Amino acid sequence: MSTIKFFVGVFPAETRKKMRQNLWLFNLYSRSLQKSGLFYGFPTPQKLQKLYIKTIVRQSIEIEKISAARVSYVKANCCIALSGQTVDDLRSIKMTLANTGIRAIYLTGEKSLVEHYLAQFAGESDKLVGKIEHLLDELDSSPLLVLRGGDILHSSAVSVFAYYLQVENKIAKILYCDIDSYDSSGKRHIAEFFPAWNPDLQLTTGYVRTGVFLQGADIINQFVHFVSINQGLSSIALWISHCYLQDRNVSVNHIPLCLLHQTSNKPMQWHKELAKLNRTEFVVAKGEASSVAKLEWYKESHPLVTLVIPTKNAKDLVQTCITSILAKTSYQNFEILLIDNNSDDQDALAYFETLQRSEPKVSVLSYPYEFNYSAINNFAVRHAKGEIVGLINNDIEVISANWLADMVGQAIRSDIGCVGAKLLYPDTRIQHAGVVMGYGGGAGHAHKYFPRHHPGYLNRLAATHNYSAVTAACLLIKKVDFDAVGGLNEKDLTVAFNDVDFCLRILALGRRNLYCAEAELFHHESVSRGADDTSIKRERFENELTYLQSTWADIINDDPAYNPNLTLRFENFSIKD
Repeated sequence: MSTIKFFVGVFPAETRKKMRQNLWLFNLYSRSLQKSGLFYGFPTPQKLQKLYIKTIVRQSIEIEKISAARVSYVKANCCIALSGQTVDDLRSIKMTLANTGIRAIYLTGEKSLVEHYLAQFAGESDKLVGKIEHLLDELDSSPLLVLRGGDILHSSAVSVFAYYLQVENKIAKILYCDIDSYDSSGKRHIAEFFPAWNPDLQLTTGYVRTGVFLQGADIINQFVHFVSINQGLSSIALWISHCYLQDRNVSVNHIPLCLLHQTSNKPMQWHKELAKLNRTEFVVAKGEASSVAKLEWYKESHPLVTLVIPTKNAKDLVQTCITSILAKTSYQNFEILLIDNNSDDQDALAYFETLQRSEPKVSVLSYPYEFNYSAINNFAVRHAKGEIVGLINNDIEVISANWLADMVGQAIRSDIGCVGAKLLYPDTRIQHAGVVMGYGGGAGHAHKYFPRHHPGYLNRLAATHNYSAVTAACLLIKKVDFDAVGGLNEKDLTVAFNDVDFCLRILALGRRNLYCAEAELFHHESVSRGADDTSIKRERFENELTYLQSTWADIINDDPAYNPNLTLRFENFSIKD
C-alpha cells in the first residue's frame, strides 16, 4: 500500500485531482486503502495498540479508585455459557474460580459439555455448583455475572459492576461493559468500546454478547429459563435481544471500562441466530456485512410520505434529485413539495413550471422570503398531506430503489423518531452515516470518508442502529412528532445545526433516532448553498455553534451513542489519544 501511495504522490497536483475525479481509479484506490487498513487517516494497528496501552493505564487508575471505595457487596454468582471449544472453556472456568469476587459458578450449554466439566471439577472447589438450572433452586439474592466460555474476567470486575449499581446509582437490572482480547503473548488488544444501551444495534449485531451483570431475582430467573432452552454461542446476545423485545422499557446500562478479556474470536451468523426468536414484527435477513442482520419491519399500512425539497435555482441538481426519486423509488405512496426560495434563473423557473404541470406527485410552492433553512421546512410541513414527512436536500440523488420503503418501515415504529440515510459523496465515500455529538466541539458525521462497503467500527457503518442525531439532508419523521416539538428552530438556527437540535428535541419525546444503513443515496453536499467563506457567514456559523454548545452541553460532553474512550478529534472511531 505504501508503494501505491508513493506512486500516486509523484504525479503533479493537477493530475492527482483528475485521477480522483475518475470514479474507477478512485474506487480502486479506496479498495486498496481499505484492505491495507490505512484509509483516510485511520491509525495503523500498531498506532491503535499504542493508544490502547495508554487507555489501559487510564482505566487501571479509575478501576483502582473504584475498588478502593469498598461497596457493600463484592460477591456474585457467575454463569459461563460454554462455547464448545474445550481449551477456551477450561481456561475460562479456572480463571473465574480464581476470582475472589465470584461465590459460585453455573454452566450452560451442550449437555455433554456441562456434564464433562461438572465431573472434572467435582470436589476440587466448593465454588463450582453445577448447571444453570440449579440457580433457580437457590435462595440467593446475589447478582449474576454472565460470560461466554473462553472469556476472562478482570480481577476487579465484580467490584466495578457493584460500584456502578450502588454508588453511581445506575438503576438497572442489566449492566454490560466494554471488552478487549488477549493476543497469543497474553497482551491486551482489540478493544471494543460500545455505546450506551443501543437497542437497534443489539437487534442488528448482537453487540452485547458477554460481560453482562444481572441484578434482581426476576431478571435472573428470566435469563435462566431462556438459556436453559436456547443454548449455544449466541445465547447471551439472543437473550438480551429477547428481553428488550418483550419489554421496550427494560433497564440496561453500560460501563465504559474493559472488564472482560476474550481469548478467542467466536463469530456468529447473527441473522440466523436472531431469526430463532420467531418475532412477528420483523423479518430477518442477512445484512451487508456477514455478522449483521437486516430487519424488515412489518408495516400495517403504507402511509403517504411528503418529501420536502427546498431550492433556489439549481435546475440541474433539482432535476437529478426529483428524476431519480420518481424513476427509482419502489415505494410509491409519496408526494413531493418543491419549495422555491426566490429563484430567478429562467431555466430553473421553466423547469419548475413543467414539473407542476406534468408530474402529479409534484407540487411547487413559493417561499418568497430570505433564506432560512429551518423556516422553509417548517413552512413546507404545514402544507404536507403525508403522515410521514421527509426532509430532502436538493442535492440528493437516489441510488437504491428500496431507500424509501426501508426508511418508512423504521419511521412508522412507535418508538422511533428521526430516521436518517447512508449518504455518499459522488466518489462513493461516506458523507453521512449518523451524527456523533462532540466532534469539533459540536457535532460531526460518523465514519466520514470511509469506503462505501466498509463495515465500520463494530459494524456500525453496515448496521442500522441508533444515533443521537442524523442529518436533515435526508430525514424521515412522523408529522405528529415534527409538530410536537415545533419543527426546526428558525430563530436561532437558520442554517447550521438545526437538524441536530431538532433530533435532540425529538429524543425528549421518548423516541430514539436511527441511522438506516440500507437506504443509500448520493449527496452532492452543499453544492447549491456554497461554503461558509464570508465574514457574515462565518459569524453566523459561530453563533449557531455557540447556541448548540450552550443548549446541548451535556450530550456534547457525553454522547450516549458514542464512547468516552474514543476520539473526538477525528470522525473515524479511533481510540482517544
